[in-house]
Amino acid sequence: MIVCKFGGTSVASAEQIQKVANIVQSNPARKIVAVSAPGKRSGDDIKVTDLLIQLANAALQQENIEEKLQLVVARYQAIADGLALDHAICDIIAEDLRERVQGDKTNIDLFVDNIKAAGEDNNAKLIAAYFNAIGMPARYVSPKEGLVVNDLPERTFALPEAYTNLAPLKETKEIIVFPGFFGYTKAGVLRTFDRGGSDITGSILAAAVEAELYENFTDVDCVFSANPKVVNDPVEIKEITYREMRELSYAGFSVFHDEALMPVYKIGVPVNIKNTNNPSAPGTRIVPSRPATGRPVTGISADSGFSTLYVSKYLMNREVGFGRKLLQVLEDEHISYEHTPSGLDDISVIMRSNQLTPESEARIISRVKEELHAEHVEMRHGFSMIVIVGEGMRHNTGLAARAATAISKTGANIEMINQGSSEVSLVFGVLQEYENRILQALYEEFFAHAKA
Repeated sequence: MIVCKFGGTSVASAEQIQKVANIVQSNPARKIVAVSAPGKRSGDDIKVTDLLIQLANAALQQENIEEKLQLVVARYQAIADGLALDHAICDIIAEDLRERVQGDKTNIDLFVDNIKAAGEDNNAKLIAAYFNAIGMPARYVSPKEGLVVNDLPERTFALPEAYTNLAPLKETKEIIVFPGFFGYTKAGVLRTFDRGGSDITGSILAAAVEAELYENFTDVDCVFSANPKVVNDPVEIKEITYREMRELSYAGFSVFHDEALMPVYKIGVPVNIKNTNNPSAPGTRIVPSRPATGRPVTGISADSGFSTLYVSKYLMNREVGFGRKLLQVLEDEHISYEHTPSGLDDISVIMRSNQLTPESEARIISRVKEELHAEHVEMRHGFSMIVIVGEGMRHNTGLAARAATAISKTGANIEMINQGSSEVSLVFGVLQEYENRILQALYEEFFAHAKA
C-alpha cells in the first residue's frame, strides 16, 4: 500500500485535481490520499486557508461575514464547475461554514482552528465525490474516526492510540480520501497541526497502515541542496536520510514539514517527494540510511526570525541549576528554545522571535535579573540560522573551518556556532541581512566546483 499526500498547489483547481486523479489511478497501490486545502492558483492568488482566517477574524470581530464566506465558497464552486460536479456540494460547504462560524468562541484559538480546518475537510469531501463521479470508488474519512490528538496547551500531536485506530484503513478496497492538517481530542475538540501540517497527517496515516511508501506530492521535481530562489541551479538531491531532511526542514526547507518525519521514521517507511505536475520525475527519496558519497554536505538551508536572550554572570559555570532556572523563566512564558551556546560566564538562548511580545520580553529580562542575579541581560533580535547538513560531515575534517572561511568572505560576523551532537549538522547564527550572501558563499564552497 502507498499513502500519498497532495499539497495546496496540487489541489488548487479543477485542472490540478484531475492530475491528482490520474496519479492515483495510475497505481492501484495508492489507496490512501491525504489532501490539503486549495492553495494558490497563481502568484497573486490567495490560499483558501488565508480566506478562512479572514472569515474567522471577521466573525470574532462581529462583522458581517457573508462576503468573506462567499469568497471561500466561490473557490470550491470554481473547482466543482471545472470537475462537472453537482452544485449541491457547494451548498453543503456553505452550510458547513455557517455552522462553524456560529461555533463556540470561548477559546479563540480553538474557534479559529475549527474554521481553518474547513479548508481541508471540504476539499477532501469534494475530491472523494469527484473520484466516485469518474468511476474511482472512493470514501471520505474524517479524522474524527481515529486521529486522536492531545489537549491544550501543548502544540498538537497525535496520541499513540491514533495509530491503532487508523490501522484498519489498510484493509480498504476503495480509495480513502482523508483531510490533512487536523485531528480531534478524546473529548471531540478539533485541533490543527502547525501550518503545513497536512504532511504530518499523511505521515501518521503511512505509519498507521505500515505503508510500503509515503509519497508527498508538491510543485517541485525534487529537493534541492539549497534554495533555488537564492542559489542558481542548485544540485538536486536524489536520496537523503531522515536525519538530514529533518535538519534541513527545520531551517527553512519548506518542501516538507519538519515534524512530519517522526511517524514514518519510527517504523522505517520511506518517503518520496514528487511533483504533481511532473509525476514521472523520480523525485527525492527520504530513507533511513544511504550509501556514502564523496560529498560531505548534502544540503544548506537558512531560516530568519530568531532572537537571542544573552545572559552574563561571573562564575555562572559553578552555580548548580542556573541553566534550569533560566529555561524555567522561558517555560513560564510558554516559549521554546532552539539552541543554548554557552561559555564560563555567559549563555545565549536562541528562540523564534514570533513567540515574543514586548510584554513577555520585559518580564523575561526582569525575572532573569532579579531571580538569577545576572549582571547583564539583553534580548537581541534579527538573527538567521544557517544550517549545513550531511551524514558525511562526521568523517570529514576541517569542514567547520571551510564554512567559517566562506562566511568571513561575505563580511558577516558569526554570532553563534552550534555543532549538533549527532554531527550531522553545523549551525551558524548570523545577522539576517547577510543570510542570502552566506548561503551563496557556502554553496560555492561545498557544491559549485563538484556538481554531480
